[in-house]
Amino acid sequence: MNETTPAGTTINGVSPQQRTVEETLTATVLASFDNCADPRLKQLMQALTRHLHAFIREVRLTEAEWETAIGFLTAAGHLTDDKRQEFILLSDVLGASMMTVAVNNEAHADATEATVFGPFFAEDAPEIPIGGDIAGSATGQPCWVEGTVTDIDGRPVPNARIEVWEADDDGFYDAQYTDGRVAGRAHLFADAQGTYSFWGLTPTPYPIPHDGPVGAMLASVGRSPVRASHLHFMVTAPGLRTLVTHIFVTGDPQLEIGDSVFGVKDSLIKDFHPQPAGTPTPDGRDLAGQDWARTRFDIVLAPANTGS
Repeated sequence: MNETTPAGTTINGVSPQQRTVEETLTATVLASFDNCADPRLKQLMQALTRHLHAFIREVRLTEAEWETAIGFLTAAGHLTDDKRQEFILLSDVLGASMMTVAVNNEAHADATEATVFGPFFAEDAPEIPIGGDIAGSATGQPCWVEGTVTDIDGRPVPNARIEVWEADDDGFYDAQYTDGRVAGRAHLFADAQGTYSFWGLTPTPYPIPHDGPVGAMLASVGRSPVRASHLHFMVTAPGLRTLVTHIFVTGDPQLEIGDSVFGVKDSLIKDFHPQPAGTPTPDGRDLAGQDWARTRFDIVLAPANTGS
């Protein structure tokens, strides 16, 4: 709305009288939060009200469109359970998840960049030793992942906890199956020198769940539900900022098409080097004539009091 427009002028078909009605309503709703005892909650609710009302007024939202939006959110709620979080998917595809990540993980020196958490993390992933295998029953090409965990001054971070999880070769996480399997996920601890390694699977592209309202929305606007190939990490250590991130695969065609949740950052794209069948593995593992891949991901953690 052009605030410099002379009083009494109709703007975008909205008369001064109508503007007064709308502005008065917004002011009334904002005032309803004046007695909120929690300053932060008051700030959030009033800012939400201002932006929501501004959106409705800008697009001149129709009642039919409002009803469609309510139906969409209702459908997302009905589909959400302990295995599927449709609202996280909605946040992801609107870029809200990545914007929240950006706000809460400010760039700091050469600390590893963060990206979206995703809806498929599980708290109870099994522990594996360094060099262990996260795949379990998940299918795909074996991949050796190794690296170090350091702080921004290059000092090793001993015993950092590293959570890793990924989809299988069919594009599904274990939580998407109904048989209770635990596969494609685990946690391990870096050693005293901050080094770590494990066997996982070479990531492949896959679509986010798109059989619900979020998928219908993407289809209606001509957007792909496919995510670029990636492997999830969450790294924690005392006194350092928790890192939630992925690594992506150099050369993945989906990187050019676009990641459906806007999670890709150039610094997180890594080379996954193919290894022909019969190539000796770093730990002497016998892959029974199977080809495999290897990659390196050196992790740098920011101090705990930065951007969190």
